[in-house]
Amino acid sequence: MKKIKEHLHIIKWIILVNVCLICLWILTYWLTFSIYYAFGFWPYEWIRSIITAFLGFFIFGILINILGRWRKKKHENVWAIIINALKEMSKGNFNVTVNWPHGKNTPGPFSELISNINKMAQDLGQIEKLRQEFISNVSHEIQSPLTSIGGFARALSDDDLSKEDRRHYLSIIEMETQRLSKLSDNLLKLTALESEQQPFEPRDYRLDKQLRHIILSCEPQWSKKDLQLDIDLDEVFIFSDEELMSHVWINLIRNSIKFTEEKGSLSIYLSQDAEFAKICISDTGIGISREDQLHLFERFFKADKSRNRAAGGNGLGLSIVKKIIDMHKGSIEVESELGKGTSFTILVPKKMKYDKRSEKR
Repeated sequence: MKKIKEHLHIIKWIILVNVCLICLWILTYWLTFSIYYAFGFWPYEWIRSIITAFLGFFIFGILINILGRWRKKKHENVWAIIINALKEMSKGNFNVTVNWPHGKNTPGPFSELISNINKMAQDLGQIEKLRQEFISNVSHEIQSPLTSIGGFARALSDDDLSKEDRRHYLSIIEMETQRLSKLSDNLLKLTALESEQQPFEPRDYRLDKQLRHIILSCEPQWSKKDLQLDIDLDEVFIFSDEELMSHVWINLIRNSIKFTEEKGSLSIYLSQDAEFAKICISDTGIGISREDQLHLFERFFKADKSRNRAAGGNGLGLSIVKKIIDMHKGSIEVESELGKGTSFTILVPKKMKYDKRSEKR
């Protein structure tokens, strides 16, 4: 479509040039005829043709010179606008738009350049917005535990404090410290994943064995709540990064345990077809509203902020899960209803397509 527009643009200019030449030839013929008639002088026909041709090209040259100067001045104005826009962007102002007088659909190098500059400004503006939100969220997540640690540390300086209160305050300080440590680890993990610095080493392994191992490692949590487990795992081999995928299952299973009340139930199913391994992790927990489900995999988003904070969450776990699954060309979907539980369905290709990252590693 773009090439057709360019060809039509060229054809239009060819037609315009030819029309101009014809009009100039008619004009010069009329001028020379008027001069001959006024002076009563009629040279030979071939001399008249030469005079008409030279006069026509002379007038054509003058017009081209005038148009060239006009276009040069116009281009200089466009370059000045572009340079000013780039200067504003270099200062951090990305709310700039360069307007092309002939319309963005008009083909040509200037139109394409201006279109790319405007797109770059929009993209950089979006990145800057995300950066500011990220800094704000990190600052908020760090400030909260630091405030708790500082407050309870000052309370410990009271000599009249009982041993029970002192132990309680120390346990809170330890919990908030662990929370800061987890936040730092998750930030580093997410940064490494997004910058593609995280080692990516896929290999063949048994997914059902990995899931069983993680479920057993979480036994202290689900046995403490006396949860009823329903486990059905087919024997499935997949080609993926075992270490990265373990972060996915640990995060989802621990979240299900965390947000399920005592004597609830947790179901984990693993099946397969010709291309994909399908994992379903369901619980009878507190559930997630439809509105919150739309933002569930965003960084620092917390569906239940008060409960999540009490449980030590920082809103990064599911962002990491989504990023890892995307790296494996898989998908994750959530179905949930408040008060009735949540179900995550993950599809992971059993054999990943060739990834250049694995070659670089």
